[in-house]
Amino acid sequence: DAACKNRPLDLVFIIDSSRSVRPEEFEKVKIFLSKMIDTLDVGERTTRVAVMNYASTVKVEFPLRTYFDKASMKEAISHIEPLSAGTMTGLAIQTAMDEVFTEEMGTRPATFNIPKVVIVVTDGRPQDQVQDVAASARTAGIEIYAVGVDRADMQSLRIMASEPLDEHVFYVETYGVIEKLTSKFRETFCAVNVCALGTHDCEQVCVSNGGSYLCDCYEGYALNPDKRTCSAVDMCAPGRHECDQICVSHNGSYVCECYEGYTLNADKKTCSATDTCAPGRHDCAQVCLRNDGSYSCGCFEGYTLNPDKKTCSAVDMCAPGRHDCEQVCVRDDLFYTCDCYQGYTLNPDKKTCS
Repeated sequence: DAACKNRPLDLVFIIDSSRSVRPEEFEKVKIFLSKMIDTLDVGERTTRVAVMNYASTVKVEFPLRTYFDKASMKEAISHIEPLSAGTMTGLAIQTAMDEVFTEEMGTRPATFNIPKVVIVVTDGRPQDQVQDVAASARTAGIEIYAVGVDRADMQSLRIMASEPLDEHVFYVETYGVIEKLTSKFRETFCAVNVCALGTHDCEQVCVSNGGSYLCDCYEGYALNPDKRTCSAVDMCAPGRHECDQICVSHNGSYVCECYEGYTLNADKKTCSATDTCAPGRHDCAQVCLRNDGSYSCGCFEGYTLNPDKKTCSAVDMCAPGRHDCEQVCVRDDLFYTCDCYQGYTLNPDKKTCS
């Protein structure tokens, strides 16, 4: 049963309550309806159910749009009263087409491809013409099941029902055993889940659809025109990702990365500037200067930055204009000292001479 799910239907029961159906028999019909509802996957988006009651007149007990749960349907069924007199089966089918199988009354649009199904339960011979009415109903896409009980006219049932007749015409001897048909209908309305059977040809995802199936793809993949195989989509296309800086497409998904000088935060999406001047992160010979996620190089005093913007060279500290000695400048590695000409002595300021 795991591979079997009741397919969505717009299902209308048309029940005969003419004089020939005794009150206790009519109660058994109502029990049969309730048991049938128990076997169905009832709901607004699954199987919708309507019930019509007929004799010489026709009464729509409730249309497809009224109830979407089993309890409410069964409660409404328990209050149905027989109409007595006459068996106007053709009129009942015509009323189903005119007043029940309409979008206003809850039938879903044709584009939804929801099967329209009628189950007629009768114990007599129709007192009106059913052949033409049933034919036009079938032409309109309505599938008709005919259930005959006791004195029902088999020829009339066969005229009403859809092909193949051996799958659409049922007969029981008495209303007392009508319940045994519920299992037959359950099998009939059971759509095989092709996806569960493993007989599909979808490359990635199989979606059961009534007795058929559709193919779908995992996130990050798109269905190809053959409707079976999938291709990875560019997850890094603008608007498809949440990366702060760099998006890297990866096997139908993506990962985020950051520009140099930034590191990925714990959310795996945003980036924070790192200390680009930390040891081992730069190639400056002397001084590293942080600059908004990047860096530039500088030199110690007495050195100047070379054209490679990384290394430094010592400058001549005694070059004109670079020192403040009055008379003589003496280079000393990166620094300098002042001295005086012969016959002069250096003053305490270590710059001027007397």
